[in-house]
Amino acid sequence: MGYNELLKDLDPAASVQAAGIRRGYGGPPARTVSVTSGLARLRCASLLKPLYAWVSAARIPDADQWRRHAEPAVVVSSNADTLNLWLAVGPRVILDDLRQRTGVAWSPPNGDPSRFGSVEVAADEVATAYAVLAQAAVAGDRVAETILGWMRQVSASQAFGVREAVRSPGAGVKSGWYGAPDETCLRTHTVAVLPRGGTRVAVAVGMTALPYTDLREREAYQERVGKGLPMEGEHEKVAGTLLRELMVTTLEELGHFRDGPDRAR
Repeated sequence: MGYNELLKDLDPAASVQAAGIRRGYGGPPARTVSVTSGLARLRCASLLKPLYAWVSAARIPDADQWRRHAEPAVVVSSNADTLNLWLAVGPRVILDDLRQRTGVAWSPPNGDPSRFGSVEVAADEVATAYAVLAQAAVAGDRVAETILGWMRQVSASQAFGVREAVRSPGAGVKSGWYGAPDETCLRTHTVAVLPRGGTRVAVAVGMTALPYTDLREREAYQERVGKGLPMEGEHEKVAGTLLRELMVTTLEELGHFRDGPDRAR
């Protein structure tokens, strides 16, 4: 199924993005794909947590302190631990370091700088940053290697079935979800990193913001969020199928499945 088929019946209020990169010395020619429907930039805080953890390591002298916050930020998507890294290093420093390492320039959120989740990004930017992270890991960057290892530990309950959909049980995955009280859409997003051996990597990103306009359902959703209850099931119902299809289609467009079996370790 191609992108056109996936997106043709979207609600006019929906925003969807997908992007992928396949590259690496000794492999097929480098290739990128991307598609955007709706807003050009979206908030997807959880997808940025591993990247924030990666660059913050060099700015926190105490390695144990860094790991104490970075690991739960990646593995269980802890907002409190991400915020600790974000404020300890500083938003502008983190984003400047990411720009230096990946070439991707993101801006601090307007207003309250403590709102790390308000950084707006495009899917192709996220894919580019993760491709750099993945290739740094296979080239000997121990922190990048640790981050990808943590991404492989992200539980199935937080992965929206992406590993199974892309036929890669060893993939590094980071997913996230949110629906703010002032939003009429639920945001659900994921990134998968699939090493292919050597310096070859494939990265796929899916980002959705799908309408959730029924007032009673939105009120119930916000009540559950306020109580700290898990909401993955609600996001699965609204966006799970589309998100997985976006990821599979992106990897198909990259030629990933034609390259042979998954070589992730």
